[in-house]
Parts: sequence; structure tokens; C-alpha cells
Amino acid sequence: MKITVVGTGYVGLVTGTCLAETGNDVLCIDIDENKVKQMQQGEVPIYEPHLDVLFERNIKANRLRFSTNLEEGLSHGDIIFLALPTPEDEDGSADLKYILGVADDIGKLITDYKVIVDKSTVPVGTSDKVKAAISKNTTIDFDVVSNPEFLREGFAVDDFLKPERIVVGSSSERAIALMEKLYKPYVRSGNPIIVMDEKSAELTKYASNSFLAAKITFMNEIANFCEKVGADVDKVRIGMGTDSRIGKRFLFPGIGYGGSCFPKDVKALHKSGKDNNYDFKILDAVISINAKQKLVLIPKIEDHFNNDLSGKTIAVWGLAFKPETDDIREAPALDIIDSLLESGCSITAFDPEAMPNVERKLKGKIKFADSMYDTLEQADALVICTEWSIFRTPNFDKIRQRMAGNVIFDGRNLYDVKDVENEGFKYVSIGR
Repeated sequence: MKITVVGTGYVGLVTGTCLAETGNDVLCIDIDENKVKQMQQGEVPIYEPHLDVLFERNIKANRLRFSTNLEEGLSHGDIIFLALPTPEDEDGSADLKYILGVADDIGKLITDYKVIVDKSTVPVGTSDKVKAAISKNTTIDFDVVSNPEFLREGFAVDDFLKPERIVVGSSSERAIALMEKLYKPYVRSGNPIIVMDEKSAELTKYASNSFLAAKITFMNEIANFCEKVGADVDKVRIGMGTDSRIGKRFLFPGIGYGGSCFPKDVKALHKSGKDNNYDFKILDAVISINAKQKLVLIPKIEDHFNNDLSGKTIAVWGLAFKPETDDIREAPALDIIDSLLESGCSITAFDPEAMPNVERKLKGKIKFADSMYDTLEQADALVICTEWSIFRTPNFDKIRQRMAGNVIFDGRNLYDVKDVENEGFKYVSIGR
């Protein structure tokens, strides 16, 4: 099938590449000329495990191409995916200006029947707005489908190629048939393509992400309470997770959630509720608690240094909001670093992928090391913010030799408490 993907961020580029991988003829459109030239030369502009292999293979096979020309994209594709940014607006709502701007252009350029697919995470009612924006400029027949993505950064390629479910929101039999044909190769093991109305499909994505954010937040609250009463959150987590009604996933406490999805989507659903005279009280709590949780290590650090951090040297392991990505949007590490800098600390950090993005953002405010151990030179404390695999089994002798201090603040509970204490460190984690 001939497919056009408008937007080449995390969602758009993974979508286009993985659709090409099953033999489709894919043209990706982006307004960023430098980015398009980079991709045309075979360079992947983002870090996502396994994406580079598929990207290179499908470019060589001429199944994956790139352009800045939207008119060319509309002429090419039978199905047009809109994978455009929906950034958080000042009031917490999702800003639809990019999607509606492209929809307006589509109405001016469309010449024959197309299926326009909202792949971006959008509020309830967006499909109606897209339809209206296109319709005002054309009388050509088209359909708008809501097809939310459920891609986890760090696992996005696997999630696309082997989805747990595919949600298609449409009332058009013609559009549904095309979408089912497109996705059939990805559900051969029997996982469902779930067809529903557009508004229910739009809400399914927000509801899913908000529920997971609430689950993380609840576990962080339990961890904080464990510290008050002397319980061990690891044992509580295991006891809870073996209940099939609850499940094991998203029960790991830490320094809060971040990234491009959870923070934005929770706030957008909360704002959508207000716009429709509904008060999501549980989302009020999730948003408030997560903001505090990002800084939950700071009082522990201040207490250790008798509330005087001026002149202290802090090593930071992990900058991305989660492992296996270079994405630093809403990353808890940045909140912690900002707070430490305000207290007069100097910081040296290491992350396997995210350092260039942080360097552009912080512009010389912190130092970066070539390795995890190089961050530790004369450090008074080590702070762990991201659970990269390379941090899980460190050489504690190297840590001890390089650090001036002997305290580790672990925001991801990577180690056994007794093991680290037996190595001669003071070990401060979450809920234990």
C-alpha cells in the first residue's frame, strides 16, 4: 500500500519505518529541511533501539523516502498519517495548531479520496475538528480515522511490529477496511484490531496513559509512606504485583514519571474534563504528587549535608526520563539538577544517550563525563536518576576510589540496600 506520514518525530518516524518494513511504499513529510536531508542521507535523527537497522534497510529497498513537499505526500499516499506534535498549551490543553494547520492545507491540496489518520495523541473531538478543517476547503470525499499510538520509547519498534492491540476509530466501512488491510501483517498472532467510534478511540489513549501515570503515582505514595512507618516498598510491591487484578508492571517507585506522553496527556485529559464540566479529582492528585516526587531526593540530600550544599560536588548518573532513549522532556533528572544548582552545587553528569540534548538545554551549567566512573572524581555524593542497564552492576571499588564522599542517593532503587552498605556506602533510596 502507498502510505504518507506527515511528521517525523518519535511516533512518525517509527510508524513510517515499521510500515515500510512490511512492504508498504512509505513517504515521510517534514517541514524541517535539514532533518529531511539528514534522513535522506540515511541518518536517524533520534535514538530508538533497533530503529536504525530497519531505517537503513528500507531506505536501501526504496520503500522509505523523505520529502518536505506536502502536495507530493498527498499525491503519493492512499492513507495519510498525521503524526504531528500536540504540545502542552499554557492552560494544560493539547495545542492542535500543527494538526489543524496541516488539515487546512490538505483541504486545499487533496484531489481524490484519502483516509486521513490522526496518529498523534489528541483530545476527544479532534477528528471532528480535522474533518471540519479539511471540508471547508474541498468537496472531495475523504475519511478521518483516529488511530492512537501505544508506543513506549525504548521499545517503540517492537511495540509497533508486535502490538498488544490496535485501536481504529471510525464510522466509515471503507476507511475501516483499508486500516484493517494495512495492519493485518502485525496481528497474525491473534492480537485484536479494535474498531470503535472516533471519540472513544481518542479517549482510549488518554485514559490508558493517565491510568498508568496514576498507578506509578500511587506506588510512589506507598513508598513515601513506607519510609514513615518502617516498611519496605520492595516487599509491598511484590505482594501487590502477584495479584492478577493489579499486575507487576508500573509498580516500581522512584522520582516520578516524565517523558513526552504521561505529563502532557494527564494534563490534557484533566483540562478536557474541565472544558466539559467534569472535575478529574484523581488527576489533580496525580499531577500534584508527581511534581513533588521529582524532587523527593532533595530533602534527603540536604539532610545528609546538614542543609548546606554550597560548594558540594555531585555526580549524576542518568539524564533521560527513562532508559533506552535520549528523550529528556519532563525528565526528573533536570528538576533535581536545577535544584542542586540553585543550592550552589557543581555537577558532573553521565548518560549513555541524552547528554547532547541536556548540553543544548543547560548550556554550560554542568559538566559531562565520558564514562559513568569519570563523573565520580572527588564527588561528595552520587545521585542516580535513570535506570540504565549499565548502572545496575557497578564496580563499587571504582566508585569508592574516585569519590570524596561515600553516599549514594538512588532515585530508581537499583541496588540491594544491605549489599551497598556492606560496600561501605551510605545508601539512600525510595521507600526502603
